[in-house]
Amino acid sequence: MAGITNGQFCSKMSVYGFDVLTIGGYNADKNAINAGLKIIERGRHEFNINENELYHHIEEEIKYIKSNTDYHGQVSVNLRSSSPKPIIEISKIKALDIIEINAHCRQPELIESGCGQALLENHKNLYDFISEVVKNCKKKVSVKIRANVSGVDNITIAKAINNAGADYIHVDAMKPGHDYADFSVIESIRNNVDLFIIGNNSIRDLESARRMISSGADGISIARAVINGTIPFDLSSV
Repeated sequence: MAGITNGQFCSKMSVYGFDVLTIGGYNADKNAINAGLKIIERGRHEFNINENELYHHIEEEIKYIKSNTDYHGQVSVNLRSSSPKPIIEISKIKALDIIEINAHCRQPELIESGCGQALLENHKNLYDFISEVVKNCKKKVSVKIRANVSGVDNITIAKAINNAGADYIHVDAMKPGHDYADFSVIESIRNNVDLFIIGNNSIRDLESARRMISSGADGISIARAVINGTIPFDLSSV
């Protein structure tokens, strides 16, 4: 999720033993697409595929990854949308394994459009959103959140995701003002839900990866550490 997460990049990463490769995030409805256009105007090159072409685009990206015989894991797609319907539609892609709801991106344009981090503002609405996706798709469901958002209770959000029936909670354990993760967030979520926790934020080396796991994460998510196409540590040693 660091800007280069298309099929070609993920395919290159397939040789390193990842259990899941994630493409996206993609803007899946008109609100998110319009927000993406505004973001592009100010120099942020977010994914912005016309919604009428998105299904086929994602289908082809997944096909590209899975055509690599070195990869035997799952493929996930991260989607930004202000409503469940486009996410449910994308979940129908046969080769897709995991659908991930983006309740994470913090660009003002996306928040104003009701996407990304905006979904964290009302835990009851978030519960309804996730429940609708879970009820209507046959894929595993992940929800990516940003921790420590002002006015948002991390545990209330985690419980809403858990109770809505999601399979994974993908936590950007952001610690505002610091360049390292807030591991206490992972610990507190671990103590309150039974979800599979994917820990994310500032995992740069073996030490930070191991600390994320020891804090209660079941798995780790890395992107910026591998942006140059290599991994700075041995995943099997985590």
